[in-house]
Amino acid sequence: MRLYDTARRAVVPFEPGPEVLMYTCGITPYDATHLGHASTFIAYDVLQRRLIDKGHTVKCVRNVTDVDDPLFAKARELGVHYLDLAAGEEARFERDMEALHALPTHSSPRASSAIPDIRGFIGLVLDRGFAYEAGGSVYFDVSKFPTFGSISNYSDEQMIEFARQRGGNVDDPNKRHPLDFVLWHPSLPDEPSWDTMWGSGRPGWHIECSALALRELGTTIDLHGGGSDLIFPHHECERAQSEAATGQPFVKHWMHVAMVFMNGQKMSKSLGNLVFVDALRKEWDPRAIRLAIIEHHYRKEWEWDDTLMPRNAARVQAWSAAPKVEDGVISEVRAALDEDLDTPSALALIDDAVASGHGVHDAAALLGVLL
Repeated sequence: MRLYDTARRAVVPFEPGPEVLMYTCGITPYDATHLGHASTFIAYDVLQRRLIDKGHTVKCVRNVTDVDDPLFAKARELGVHYLDLAAGEEARFERDMEALHALPTHSSPRASSAIPDIRGFIGLVLDRGFAYEAGGSVYFDVSKFPTFGSISNYSDEQMIEFARQRGGNVDDPNKRHPLDFVLWHPSLPDEPSWDTMWGSGRPGWHIECSALALRELGTTIDLHGGGSDLIFPHHECERAQSEAATGQPFVKHWMHVAMVFMNGQKMSKSLGNLVFVDALRKEWDPRAIRLAIIEHHYRKEWEWDDTLMPRNAARVQAWSAAPKVEDGVISEVRAALDEDLDTPSALALIDDAVASGHGVHDAAALLGVLL
């Protein structure tokens, strides 16, 4: 199998051992699952299915970010406790993933479960000289980590701009460098707070995933992923602090899924240009939703349009009408998936087999589509 590695900027062999350790950044549970979320998690689901098909066992951890600014803001707006909001939206997300026939994860740990781990983690980073205290917060010192930026391969200027856009607070006067990032900081009065030797407060966003990944999977992970918008700052910061704490490589292979667009702009909750999975499920076969996602390559941005669902509903019908025996196409589908998870080619191969009157049952199942 060959997969694109973000840090190496190339399609390279992916050769894990018998057990594959995989971590994917999950949802911040303050709203329903939109198609951008589903696109990310279905890509990793197809990857897991092919790895299992090849004889591996896969331990996939997908966190729930239930300690984060957007969740607190939405809970504040609704007048509910943030954990109640998180529990309801997490349950809705799980229903959507189950409907899309995603494999169960090995675990879905919440950030709020990792506070003891985070406190110990920050202590390690401080002890090893990679962090400092200032203004009641603890910051990671990027000047002490020479390879900071090697996942994204961005310049300092690019990283500062992305950090500014994505909540990095580059103008914080307590920072020694604009790219230094928060490990721990004071909470607002209506936010959760935990006591530490650095003062009461809550963790920064990036350290939550580091603590959970290390707790659930160990020091070094075979593959780490998420949407491409997480390359910087989230994954860049995650790698830096993890390797600062352990002294060992954090991730062998970085895999990122491209964004989904609507009306010319990336689907995002802040813009409101969203297509929600639970709304689609009321009108369309979930298998057609899954196919509408994987007819696009995971690394290529794509635009939602109104032709997607009718086309893929018709595809489900055509595939379901094929003979209930397999006729060789599965080997070609496997080869397509082994070449950087080429799901568009896999779908085209199955379409051609159906048009020729061949069975496609097993090939469709490999893509997570049960006929």
